[in-house]
Amino acid sequence: MGVNSVYKKWLAITALLASTTIAKPTPRSTIPIIRKEWRTLTNPEKSSYINAVKCIMSLPSITPPLDPSHTGVLTRYDDLVYTHILQTMSIHYVGHFLAWHRYFTATYEQMLRNECSYSGAQPYWDWTLDAADLTSSPVFDPVTGFGGNGPFVATVPGPFEVPGRTGGGCVVDGPWAGINDVVHLGPGDSYTYNPQCLKRDLSPYFAGRYLGMNQTLLTLAEEDFGWFNTRVEGFPSFEASGVHGGGHYGVGGTLGQMGDLFVSPADPIFHLHHANLDRLWWSWQKLDLANRLVDISGPLLLMDYSMGNSSLSTPLSAGPSAVNLTVGDVMDIEACGTVGTCYTYDSLYTL
Repeated sequence: MGVNSVYKKWLAITALLASTTIAKPTPRSTIPIIRKEWRTLTNPEKSSYINAVKCIMSLPSITPPLDPSHTGVLTRYDDLVYTHILQTMSIHYVGHFLAWHRYFTATYEQMLRNECSYSGAQPYWDWTLDAADLTSSPVFDPVTGFGGNGPFVATVPGPFEVPGRTGGGCVVDGPWAGINDVVHLGPGDSYTYNPQCLKRDLSPYFAGRYLGMNQTLLTLAEEDFGWFNTRVEGFPSFEASGVHGGGHYGVGGTLGQMGDLFVSPADPIFHLHHANLDRLWWSWQKLDLANRLVDISGPLLLMDYSMGNSSLSTPLSAGPSAVNLTVGDVMDIEACGTVGTCYTYDSLYTL
């Protein structure tokens, strides 16, 4: 498929998703809600969040059937996983990568609040605090967190084997242990109903290499958005990753859903990871806010600069769960206007 055809397909998907928006408009607030780090929440707050995630996993999908073979979209949670799968090749290694995922995570946050009576904000996972000892992170706590690793599953060594992987099987503890149909989509870009357990394949080595404060500060020190975005995503190589890949492959490894480019949102930790990536971006923006509220660049399609740059007018779609926006609508997380985002963070990274 040529570049023009891929670009047209992306625009068509975006338009189609826009036309299928069904979710009720999000009530607007004039005061940003405050996102906090997972370990700072009280146990009741953690329980409230996890219960809301379970709730959104139980509500019926609102995605219209785009194709009769797309049988795996059963729940509101699946709506978002499906949206991510559909757009995978146009939301990674692109200039609007951070903007799209900012809106995607904010959409999820509002779903939890508006549809499952969650009163808090989307928590984030500050992985810099756990890079030296990944498995002891509070996010993996079996009682107050999301459960930990799966048993080790041997694979054939090869170029797609995540270095240092330690699991790969179904999680053995936590809220989703022992449930064989937590995940309905994937692996890869499969939309057909495929009931699966939640799998994790932790790689403490990979997390230690890419999620530490050193890597985070190197990213924060970039002087323009193009290089900042490149530093966040890194390159599609385990030897040249960034903090984005550090979280995905540190948690998902080779066999876990978090390590699957298409279906990674199937693991609820996805949203805590991307909330912290967003926090890193906001930290970078705040260092020179006036200029960085309009600083956006990078390819429109995955690592392909031939079709021009992302811009403030580049469209963003979160599927039927929210109205379509543009990159410019989400540049200021505290704007609290008629569209876009309305939240902030309890603390930021600093140089």
